[in-house]
Amino acid sequence: MTTADRELDVLVVGAGLAGLRCARALVDAGREVEVWEAADEVGGRIRTDRVDGFLLDRGFQLLNPAYPAVRRWVDVDALGMQPFGAGVVARTGDGGDDLAVLGHPLRDPRRLPGTLRQVAPRPREAAALARWLAPLLRAPSGRGLAAHLERDTDPPWRTALDTAGADGVLRRVAERFLTGTLLEDDGSTADGYVQLLVRTFLAGVPGLPTDGMQALPRQLADSLGARVRLGSPAESLTTGGSGVLVAGPAGTVRAVHVVVATAAPEAERLTGCPAPAMKGVVTEWFATRQPPGRLGRYLHVDARPVAAGPLVNVAVVSASAPSYAPTGRHLVAASALMGPGRPAPGSAELRHHAGDLLGCVTSSWETVGRHEVPHALPAQPAPLVTRRPQRVADRVLVAGDHRDTGSIQGALVSGERAARAVLRSGAPAVAVR
Repeated sequence: MTTADRELDVLVVGAGLAGLRCARALVDAGREVEVWEAADEVGGRIRTDRVDGFLLDRGFQLLNPAYPAVRRWVDVDALGMQPFGAGVVARTGDGGDDLAVLGHPLRDPRRLPGTLRQVAPRPREAAALARWLAPLLRAPSGRGLAAHLERDTDPPWRTALDTAGADGVLRRVAERFLTGTLLEDDGSTADGYVQLLVRTFLAGVPGLPTDGMQALPRQLADSLGARVRLGSPAESLTTGGSGVLVAGPAGTVRAVHVVVATAAPEAERLTGCPAPAMKGVVTEWFATRQPPGRLGRYLHVDARPVAAGPLVNVAVVSASAPSYAPTGRHLVAASALMGPGRPAPGSAELRHHAGDLLGCVTSSWETVGRHEVPHALPAQPAPLVTRRPQRVADRVLVAGDHRDTGSIQGALVSGERAARAVLRSGAPAVAVR
């Protein structure tokens, strides 16, 4: 067996949310930990580019402070959160300006009259959506919620809507909003998972940190200091003997435990743990000097019977998060699905559909960035499974949202679970040499 240049107690491969949370939990328990990250920055899929004074997250993302793991392990106040409007604006094709504004009645009471005007004429549609959400409405609060929704008969969410008899405008608004949240238009995600998301949306208002989404993983990494080594990919992993050999550009280390907290395809390469199907998104970022639309703080979706373009949503990001654009400029994020057999739409197509949804002229818009993210979210098929196995060998574990739920919540919880598994093992710790 190849000899090691150094010995470690625990090596965490990957400095995304799961890896950082895992490392922090182990350090808090007194273990010696090192984190290897292949990229030049922490964050994994959560990265923020700075371009000409604009902040561009790699793929449109939002942070919901209502996630239990975020409340527990993140200093949300230090992030300087900038909330979006608590609702959605949908172009419905119903005539007139055909814009339906559906707001959270408790978190955005100013929109309550407009929301009632949309819902009151459609009592049958509203009742069907209530039937769809019945498992959630009957669910216990706290930790029992996920177990309540993990049903053997859990169908895909679109099938559950059909069973509830949901149709019409309100269903289309819900479907198009969820299409952008789940990055799918086939309705295949487990209904139990969708209801978990709905509970989170009801509990909090998503927003963006002042310094961009990457401020979240940077905060987690700051407390780890020099334990995080950037530009340090794991090239191979070999189990056996008294530890796990991991080879990298700077040499080979032997670790008592290794936690692979990379993206799912890379975790499969290193460990053989099968990666789930992954869903992709393309986000184009447009800059303009004219305020786009009159309801910029809300996410906009296309809820017409036949969507007029490829976008799953469009947002005037700077209307909610002024730090994302320089003074006198506005920033628009337009997102569409991409993946195998679905090439990413071009800039002109995205721009045209964005202007249609916002109700504004786009001839002066300039592209300031474009991100194509083929592995943005892991698939979460029915039935709902919130805890997938993490141990792949005696001393090797895998962490990430693909081992839990495909979300910031899932990534953080997965990292914590991996750390607890290491601590339960009883294997002796070694000093870093």
